[in-house]
Amino acid sequence: MPEPVKAVGATPAGATDEHSAAKAVQQMFDEIAPRYDFLNHALSMNVDRLWWRRTARIFRHILARDNASVLDLCAGTGDMSVALRAMGAGPRIYALDFSHQMLQHGVEKYRNKTIQPVEADALHLPLPQASIDLVVSAFGFRNLANYEAGLHEIFRVLKPQGEIGILDFSEPGGILGKFYGFYFRKVLPRIGTLISGVKGPYEYLPASVQKFPAPQQLLSKMEAVGFREVSWTPYTFGIAGLYRGKKA
Repeated sequence: MPEPVKAVGATPAGATDEHSAAKAVQQMFDEIAPRYDFLNHALSMNVDRLWWRRTARIFRHILARDNASVLDLCAGTGDMSVALRAMGAGPRIYALDFSHQMLQHGVEKYRNKTIQPVEADALHLPLPQASIDLVVSAFGFRNLANYEAGLHEIFRVLKPQGEIGILDFSEPGGILGKFYGFYFRKVLPRIGTLISGVKGPYEYLPASVQKFPAPQQLLSKMEAVGFREVSWTPYTFGIAGLYRGKKA
C-alpha cells in the first residue's frame, strides 16, 4: 500500500496528507453549500460580483469565439461561469467542482445559461489533453491539496496558446492590510459561522489565504510548469488578484 502523500497545498485542520486534505475541503463545501451564495455576497459586500465580471471581461477575446471551450475550475455554485457566459453566447462552458452539493445548488444557473456542470477532481480532470482554450478558477484553486499538480493538470488540458486565469485572495499590505486582516481573521469567521451554522469552513478561510503562495511565488510556480507571459493584477487594493499565463 503506497504511503500517503504529504499535502503541499490546502491543509484544513486535522488533514495530514493530500487525500485527507481533499476530503476535508470537499466536506466543508458540501456543508456550507445551502448558504454559500448569500454569505459570499454579504461578507464581501457584493464586491465579489465585480471581481468575477472584471475577470470575464479580461478574457473576452477568447469568450467571443463561437468554437471556444472554457473550463470554470472549482466552480462552486457557478457565479464565475455565469460571468463568463455573459461575455459570449458561443463558447462551451464547463463548470467543474468535486463538491456535489455546490454543483446542485448552482444547477438553475447552469441550466438557464447553457453551462455544463461536471462533478470531478481538479487534480484529475476528465478532459483530453490540449482540449480547452481557457481555464479560469475563482477562489477555488487555493483549496487544492497540491498547487503544482493543479497547475500541471491545467497545463495538460489547455490547447497551445490557451490561457489560464486564477482569481483568488491575497494579503494586502500597509494600513489597509491591518484593518482588512483584522476583519478577515476575527470578524468574518464569526459572521460566517453564525449565518451558516458551520464552524470549520470560516475559520479555514483566512488560514488558507495565509498559506497560499504570495503573488511572485505563484507566478514562479506557473513559469516552472511551462506557462509564459505570466502576470498578477491586484483587485481592490490587493485584497484579491488575477494570475494570468499562456501555454507556450
